[in-house]
Amino acid sequence: MIYGGNPTITDLEIIDPYLPSRVSYLKDSYLDVKAKLAGGQTVIIEMQVLNVASFAKRVIYNAAKTYSTQLARGEGYFKLKPVIALTITDFEMFDNDREVISHFVFKEKERLFDYVDPEIELIFIELPKFNKQLDELETLTDKWVYFMKNAPCLEIVPSTMETVSEIQQAFAIANETNLNPQELEDLEKREMFIQDQHGVLLKGIEEGLAQGMQQGMQQGMQQGMREKALEIARQLLNVLDNQTISQTTGLSVEDIENLRVE
Repeated sequence: MIYGGNPTITDLEIIDPYLPSRVSYLKDSYLDVKAKLAGGQTVIIEMQVLNVASFAKRVIYNAAKTYSTQLARGEGYFKLKPVIALTITDFEMFDNDREVISHFVFKEKERLFDYVDPEIELIFIELPKFNKQLDELETLTDKWVYFMKNAPCLEIVPSTMETVSEIQQAFAIANETNLNPQELEDLEKREMFIQDQHGVLLKGIEEGLAQGMQQGMQQGMQQGMREKALEIARQLLNVLDNQTISQTTGLSVEDIENLRVE
């Protein structure tokens, strides 16, 4: 994805930035994967199912935080390495654009030349916008995006993708069912939790719209959604950690911390 579909990554180290959940691939934090590339760049890889409030701000915050925390006190800025935030969404982020992949960098506003040190890049892959069929896959990027979108429905690796050994390996990992009964129960509960919260957030939007009719559409919608998010967060304080509650409700971690001291 980062190198335009060319398999040029020569070294990759997976870094565990937070404590994992009992089922290692479930999201219990802001970041799904934090990786280092051969050139020293840090890549934040996140897969997001729900379009929660302020998600776009959170992507920038995570990238900026990852960039700034590279230095210990007193270290020189020359030690900073670029940070790339690769975000894969199961919803459409950019309604006015039909491209699947969007790549943002620092550029001069009018003349569009690059900043001297373009240290932070944002790459988004919007899976709902990818509609290519198997016989239409042309690039390595096409094949990976197709795999990510359709892996749950694939029984075998399609013949057009068999030549990519990494996809074969990813398919084998995706098909592993080595979960014990407790882990399977955790997985089912998490899936139900996500669906339930999605419904609650939609209801919050509807209530915010209704409140907006009385207090002013924009102000009422925002206030109604925030009040609903705070209500949900209070119910989750004894169940989930601050990062997971923030990701679920769209509230900031600071908001969650304030709720805990109320």
